Amino acid sequence: MTFRQHMEDAVTRALEKFPAESAPDIYTVTFRIDSVDQDPRFPYVAIGYNTETEVARLLAPPNPPDPWEIRWSYAYFPPTGLEGVHIAGHDPDRDARGSALHRAEAAEQGLWYEETDELSEQERSERGERLDALFHELCVDLARRLHAEGLIVRTLGRPLPVILYDMFEPDEMFALTEAANPAELIADFMTGAVDA
Repeated sequence: MTFRQHMEDAVTRALEKFPAESAPDIYTVTFRIDSVDQDPRFPYVAIGYNTETEVARLLAPPNPPDPWEIRWSYAYFPPTGLEGVHIAGHDPDRDARGSALHRAEAAEQGLWYEETDELSEQERSERGERLDALFHELCVDLARRLHAEGLIVRTLGRPLPVILYDMFEPDEMFALTEAANPAELIADFMTGAVDA
């Protein structure tokens, strides 16, 4: 099994964990891209969702924050959207198989390094940037697959956007999300890019 195949299986399993009773209320699938201890050698994604009920709850008090922010910014996401319902990738504590596969493939590509390896800071940085870019590309591909294979429609009953955001590169969420979704699903989300 490749790391990509493992991640495809993990995303499918994550969708299956979304509670069936919440399906009509879910308006977006979320991919929070992160890494263990901010180390690009250990990337993972938290797969989750957000609901209309949660948005309504946050909009209810007097003088709520901007409605776009409440709906689309991870700063307002509940645990199901921020922490997700499933973690997949190179997180040894939460995905041992994914960790082993990712490490082996990174080594095969000449990108893995140990702290004790005699590499310059520039070499470490370049390898880290490449690992980061490859994981972002994979997450975009995983979201595209959810659309192309109809997995979101089968699980949640209708097409929904997949919002991708990187905790350390917040401005990338627009480019990542745009690359991962049909334009009509993210029209409202992309209005935030104008203000960013």
